[in-house]
Parts: sequence; structure tokens; C-alpha cells
Amino acid sequence: MAKVIEGLYYSESHEYVRVEGEFGFIGITDYAQHALGNVVYVDMPEVDDEVEAGSEFGAVESVKAASDLIAPVSGVVVEVNEDLNDQPELVNEDAFANWIIKVKMTDKTELDQLMDAAAYEEKTKE
Repeated sequence: MAKVIEGLYYSESHEYVRVEGEFGFIGITDYAQHALGNVVYVDMPEVDDEVEAGSEFGAVESVKAASDLIAPVSGVVVEVNEDLNDQPELVNEDAFANWIIKVKMTDKTELDQLMDAAAYEEKTKE
């Protein structure tokens, strides 16, 4: 059973957003990392890149597959998780602790389009 954390926002494509003020920490969910298997590479945007909700911002590659990362919210990348360059497997160890990018959100109303923990848990049961 994949772990789901209360208080985060979840997208249909299995990314999450942890909101802290005007910033959103975006990563893939525990469900997603289980589905992918051993992560071997995380392709991330550059700081100052703009990401748009619903658009691709990078990819996660595992021994089994590559999966595009889809931004759950729009914003400007203020930080990338550099640890993942050398240790992409951190995503497998704890997907929620090891976010991929931190963005300054440009439209917090986009969060309303995302699922809460309960809705996401229902989706992943299907």
C-alpha cells in the first residue's frame, strides 16, 4: 500500500505539491515511485525556468521505464533538489521527503484543481 500524506495536493499524473507560503515543493508520489521501480536518473529544469500547470518539466527514469514529470502548478523554479543528481534513488527511499523542484507559484488557485489525500488514495486504489 503506497503512502499518502495529508495536507499535500496531488495530481492525476502522480505528482504532489507541498505548499509553504508562496512556494510549492513538487515531487512524485510514493505510488509513482513504486510503479517506476528503481529510479536511476531524474531530469530537472534549471533554476529560473518557468513551469506551467499541466506541462512537462522533466522526467524520472527507472530501470523499467521513463516517465515525464508534469507540473501540478505554474511557477518559477527557485531551487532544484541537487541531491538527486548523484543519488536519484533517494526518490525510492522517501518520495515525499525528496522533492524534485521548488517553485514560486504564480497562481495558487490552480491548487483547487488538484486532489487532496483522500481523493488521491481513492484514485490509487482503482
